[in-house]
Amino acid sequence: MTTATSQAELPLAGIRVIDVATVIAAPYCATILGEFGADVLKVEHPMGGDVCRKFGTPTHRGDTLAWLGEARNKKSVTIDLHRPDGVELFKRLIEKADVLCENFRTGTLEKWGLGWEVLQRINPGLIMLRVTGYGQTGPYRDRPGFARIAHAVGGIAYLSGMPKGTPVTPGSTTLGDYLTGLYGCVGVLMALRYREQTGLGQYVDAALYESVFRCTDELASAFAMFGTVRERHGPTHNDFACPYGHFPTKDGKWVALACATDKLFARLAEAMGRPELASSGLYGEQKTRLENRSDVNEIVRDWCGSLTREEVLKRCYATGAPAGPLNNIADIYGDRQFHARRNLVAIDDEDLGETIVVPSVIPRLSETPGQIRHLGPKLGQHTEEVLSELLGLSQEEIGELKKKRVI
Repeated sequence: MTTATSQAELPLAGIRVIDVATVIAAPYCATILGEFGADVLKVEHPMGGDVCRKFGTPTHRGDTLAWLGEARNKKSVTIDLHRPDGVELFKRLIEKADVLCENFRTGTLEKWGLGWEVLQRINPGLIMLRVTGYGQTGPYRDRPGFARIAHAVGGIAYLSGMPKGTPVTPGSTTLGDYLTGLYGCVGVLMALRYREQTGLGQYVDAALYESVFRCTDELASAFAMFGTVRERHGPTHNDFACPYGHFPTKDGKWVALACATDKLFARLAEAMGRPELASSGLYGEQKTRLENRSDVNEIVRDWCGSLTREEVLKRCYATGAPAGPLNNIADIYGDRQFHARRNLVAIDDEDLGETIVVPSVIPRLSETPGQIRHLGPKLGQHTEEVLSELLGLSQEEIGELKKKRVI
């Protein structure tokens, strides 16, 4: 087996991406494209740059750990799009681009004279990812969008938390951003394929709330057919299976159990040393377990609470019962699976003079695996390089743009 070892050998080599977006959603799409060979130009405002640079834990360079990880492989080019000279400079970059990623509020690029109709005339093969809270159409199109709001509007936040308790954030507050970045990346790749066949570009309209809503399984179907409104059930309640949830252990930790079938529950009962629980006379059938979920969950909770997490997991693994630890990040650092698959990658950063650990590239391609070539760049680090080498500007022209504070 041979695998790609340089950027030029990766599947998206030769694709140029302009990332003019901010924070996570659309930039995450650009990050994925860059990991698999695309040349990504991160266009930022000269004063401050992407707000992601201040999002999270700061380093002594000033940029945050979030920026270093999420802006990896990108080149930073500063252009003030509020200025006419900046708009013209951006248009010249668009002429040489394959993909543009943006997530400004609906109508912002149009206000700057850089809407889809304008950019498509400049470059008919351009593919433009447009990420907003609610999409380019509909009555909410002009509202600002944030992942936390998308979790709420898309229906997943309502389901998160304890029964009758305050709905909570479903995991990370940026989950909707990452989901939309992924959907956006899928759209861009499909649009690239269409362009191969026709030579025509198109725009990808991605809405944060839609990405969240798409992950709500049968929620819509159940309401349409039966009028069912699913409520918050907490960690151990599920409409389809039991036991199916999170259970505390003797040492103050937690395990996840997922007995989706009768066979899997029988394995758990064996792990518990109580195989009779899986008999037809007790809780061997899923229907019976669901009807008696409180009793079943209490039995399982008592068993988990009598053992340490390691003891519970060891017994479950021995019988094939579906179980796993609820890992915090310290647990993840000590997890053999994460190390075996190199999910944590240490990158030496010359600017910082230290090593930064970031999540590795996914998905995994057998022949052309993605790469992390460098972490998030300093603001404007590649401006002169890009303007001179890509656009052919002279040092005098670049100097004049600096004087005008366009770059």
